[in-house]
Amino acid sequence: MYLAINILGLIVFLAIGWLFSKNRKAINWKTVAIMVVLNLVLAWFLTGSSAGRAGVKAAADGFVWIVDVSAKGTVFALGDWYNVKNLNFICSALMPILMIVPLFDILTYIGFLPWIIKWIGRGLSYITGQPKFESFFAVEMMFLGNTEVLAVSGMQIRKMSKERNLTLAMMSMSCVTASILGAYIEMMPGQYILTAVPINIINALIATSMLNPVHLSPEEDTIEKVGATDNGKKEPFFSFLGDSILGAGKLILIIVANVVAFVALAALIDKILALFWKPLSLESILGVIMFPFSWLLGLPVDQAWNLAQNMGMKLVTNEFVVMGKVTADIAHYPEHLKAVLTVFVTSFANFGTLGMIIGAFKGLANKEDNDYIASNIGYLLLSGILVSLLSAAFVGLFVW
Repeated sequence: MYLAINILGLIVFLAIGWLFSKNRKAINWKTVAIMVVLNLVLAWFLTGSSAGRAGVKAAADGFVWIVDVSAKGTVFALGDWYNVKNLNFICSALMPILMIVPLFDILTYIGFLPWIIKWIGRGLSYITGQPKFESFFAVEMMFLGNTEVLAVSGMQIRKMSKERNLTLAMMSMSCVTASILGAYIEMMPGQYILTAVPINIINALIATSMLNPVHLSPEEDTIEKVGATDNGKKEPFFSFLGDSILGAGKLILIIVANVVAFVALAALIDKILALFWKPLSLESILGVIMFPFSWLLGLPVDQAWNLAQNMGMKLVTNEFVVMGKVTADIAHYPEHLKAVLTVFVTSFANFGTLGMIIGAFKGLANKEDNDYIASNIGYLLLSGILVSLLSAAFVGLFVW
């Protein structure tokens, strides 16, 4: 029965994309069908096949190994503050960023990461029928993150229509950053974290192709050279590395500030709501809103309610808040609940990300494009939520 509900949920989530589409007649259903089948195969392979599970486990173990190596620097700097038996949020989840971000930046500097992105993006475009740059952008997001990939795509953004730029903004709600996966894996089941990454990429293309279908001529479907400097010369390596490390440090401060502020603000809202009715809280309100969608993921009512609370909290705060909340207990959750919860929270889709994306476009696009994106902010949020629900539904089909 719960499998049937999960299948129904997947159909409902796709129907939501059709219902809120800006141009239903322009939806390319053949392309959508290809991408749905591709995600079904991916979800089955990564969770249901021995080879896929082994590959995901190896990747998860690799990230854990990188995190363990990064702990050497943390121990050197913090000494007795680093307590292996009782690691706090900063030591376990954030300090590894100081090594992982520069590592990925070095791979970018030597050209290895851009080469992978380029060919995966072209292959994805060929298979799915989506425009080359949108496919390229989806893969870039997985490695670079939303604001970073927007920053290095400025040349392309300034040459695209406002409708295509809206697509990029919507897709930016659904990404994760490869350099931060090590932090996620320290808090949630690594196999589902890494399964969510490629599933999210395809679902971002599905959601945007339904919500905001845009048809291009062959002349428009091109990729500008991304990341070139004004004089064509590379920055000296150690200058580049220093900037990367400083950027990683700023990222940690931003995450800490957001987590502290959002947890405190959520607690304040709960206290104010409790003045009117003691059981009332932000979590309970959002849980009610998200409960029908949570139940459609194929869960008993009590588990669906638990998941709905975490869904709502994630959207208002961020994924780190939810991960920190459940990390001590998630190992004891039923496997299906564990999978759909982990996959749902593995994205940057939250209210705070909206501000980051709008801010990024203000510095990259013209005023007309930026105003158009800002006027469609509801579509950005809808796209992010829809991608997370679709990803959880696809993975949930094969994990029981």
